[in-house]
Amino acid sequence: MTTAASIPPVLSSERLAQAYTYSAYRQLITSLMAEGKTTGTTQSEALTAYAQLNIQRMERLDKKAEVLPELQTALTALEQNYAWVILTEGWCGDAAQIVPVLEKIAQASQGRITTHYLLRDENLDLMDRYLTNGSRSIPKLIILYADTLTEAAQWGPRPALAQDLFLEMKAAGATHEEFAEKLHGWYAKDKTQHTQQELLTLVRGLV
Repeated sequence: MTTAASIPPVLSSERLAQAYTYSAYRQLITSLMAEGKTTGTTQSEALTAYAQLNIQRMERLDKKAEVLPELQTALTALEQNYAWVILTEGWCGDAAQIVPVLEKIAQASQGRITTHYLLRDENLDLMDRYLTNGSRSIPKLIILYADTLTEAAQWGPRPALAQDLFLEMKAAGATHEEFAEKLHGWYAKDKTQHTQQELLTLVRGLV
């Protein structure tokens, strides 16, 4: 019989402490951009261009995104503390659309949620435990109980409707450029609503 005490933590407290805060993650992306680079093991002009657009997307969401009232209510009902570990990279368009929302939610939790950002390519052992249909898709949110660092829930890499759009366009043989244009158009129109609604369901399940 497996007991809660026998479940190993997803990662050590030492490793968690080495994760980036949101501000440090943003500063990293900005400083790399000043060198014509982005995060990750692969570097190219295309990825740097994506990262530049992503900085603008995150800045916009930092200023304009607001936590839904019903999600705020659910956050105040949380009875435990949680560590939200987010696997991400600066060049990832989905991450740019979602990571600022995760941070807003954590900030609205009145200390119940702390965020910890890890770069995917530097943490492949963890990433490979949270694959999506066999792929290293990001962002990936891993919710841990703060006291044990065991898994409480997971989410990602994108809202279900956006994932359906991705799979539909992939099956149709769309180019990356075609997919990116349609996907970011969807995010712009949605205004974080589906992301927040899915996270609302998740948070309610934690109570």
